[in-house]
Amino acid sequence: MSAPAPSPLAIVDAEPLPRQEEVLTDAALAFVAELHRLFTPRRDELLARRAERRAEIARTSTLDFLPETAAIRADDSWRVAPAPAALNDRRVEITGPTDRKMTVNALNSGARVWLADFEDASAPTWENVVLGQVNLIDAYTRNIDFTDPGSGKSYALKADEELATVVVRPRGWHLDERHLRAPDGTAVPGALVDFGLYFFHNAQRLIDLGKGPYFYLPKTESHLEARLWNDVFVFAQDHLGIPRGTVRATVLIETITAAYEMDEILYELRDHASGLNAGRWDYLFSIVKNFRDGGQKFVLPDRNAVTMTAPFMRAYTELLVRTCHRRGAHAIGGMAAFIPSRRDEEVNRVAFEKVKADKDREAGDGFDGSWVAHPDLVPIAMASFDAVLGDRPNQKDRLREDVSVAAGDLIAVDSLDARPTYAGLVNAVQVGIRYIEAWLRGLGAVAIFNLMEDAATAEISRSQIWQWINAGVVFENGERATPELARKIAAEELAAIRAEIGEEAFAAGNWQRAHDLLLTVALDEDYADFLTLPAYEQLVG
Repeated sequence: MSAPAPSPLAIVDAEPLPRQEEVLTDAALAFVAELHRLFTPRRDELLARRAERRAEIARTSTLDFLPETAAIRADDSWRVAPAPAALNDRRVEITGPTDRKMTVNALNSGARVWLADFEDASAPTWENVVLGQVNLIDAYTRNIDFTDPGSGKSYALKADEELATVVVRPRGWHLDERHLRAPDGTAVPGALVDFGLYFFHNAQRLIDLGKGPYFYLPKTESHLEARLWNDVFVFAQDHLGIPRGTVRATVLIETITAAYEMDEILYELRDHASGLNAGRWDYLFSIVKNFRDGGQKFVLPDRNAVTMTAPFMRAYTELLVRTCHRRGAHAIGGMAAFIPSRRDEEVNRVAFEKVKADKDREAGDGFDGSWVAHPDLVPIAMASFDAVLGDRPNQKDRLREDVSVAAGDLIAVDSLDARPTYAGLVNAVQVGIRYIEAWLRGLGAVAIFNLMEDAATAEISRSQIWQWINAGVVFENGERATPELARKIAAEELAAIRAEIGEEAFAAGNWQRAHDLLLTVALDEDYADFLTLPAYEQLVG
């Protein structure tokens, strides 16, 4: 085989990283450059289509199943490809970023799958992007023993047969990678960087290990975006001589528009599809974003009051299970985000009961697996699914033909009795400031008030502030949601943080910038599509 041509991609504004030459090889960068050349123009067209669709929702305040794809939905004959052995049993999945410690702990956690996250649980510093790839390569070659410099505790991988199967989540289509540029000056989409580097270095290695290159696809808004991913997979497999169908993709149904195209998304990816996932926080964020002009009937209450038993959320999850099982795909449930306390057993007891009830409900509803954010939750979720599945790997034979969801059911937000509260506004400001500050330091998964927060929870926090102010919500204490009230609460939170952590730590952090950025994206009349877009401009590294 002849040597690959030098990559036309330039690495810009990036300090050299240890071992980056193992990932950023000429051949790997040439592969990513070809992905960029072939597929970024279509990505750009689809982003423009998102804006057009949002404008249509603003005009009509409604959504419906697509008439032009009715035949696909009605056709009972098609199925997705059978699951490979490594993805047939997905009863518990753990999520987290690809730092070295998390890589070892997630693989060892006892979960069947690890969602190795380059997206919402990872702030996209160049170090996180590149060294995350190094860590995954090291995991597959068993070169990832790790000693925590703070505690001195050592971490090592268990035997291969005890390790979780890795499913990588690349960044969404909307976020570019500013450190990789083509000769025309365009930045490469982060999705193609994360996918391309991982696939190039690991596809054959994973096949040799009896597994394959498996992916979670985030932020998908339409079946046309799924079609683009499918074309990327076909090209990548052909280009590297990997058999077609080796790639498997699970799509997060975490946008309201995608909820109306579940069948179509599976159809577009049918040779590469593994399942769909119900991503709660981004889904709520998407509802607020798309229906923010829709008036009082679309005003959500406090985020923690919108449980999965809310009628419009239940319609969404039950439709997802029915759609997946009708097509032979896995239905994966939502996140248990609780982080156990090392000091308060009563907090743990109450939270564990809630986690168990949530996972019991998902298993009872027909889901084939579910997510947790912490290894201590793996046994709880496992017990819930073991009780329903027994020795079976999944319950895809449970077709849920009793489920019937009308288009209006998915957006019946006003079916909830709960209302926004003043405490909910305070919590949204607190979580927003504390999360954004950590994100600006390069941390994407952050424990705040005993919950694992990521970019999705920050998005729903700032979106609710925006929505409540623009809807003129009056809280139970008689106060109206206004920009002035949000600024007052934010100033109080900043002062509280300063008192909590001390002057030196406060000065060393990004607290004022985080405060300012939250207020910008929560108060600006021009609603930013994604918090991470203006935040990325401020991210150092």
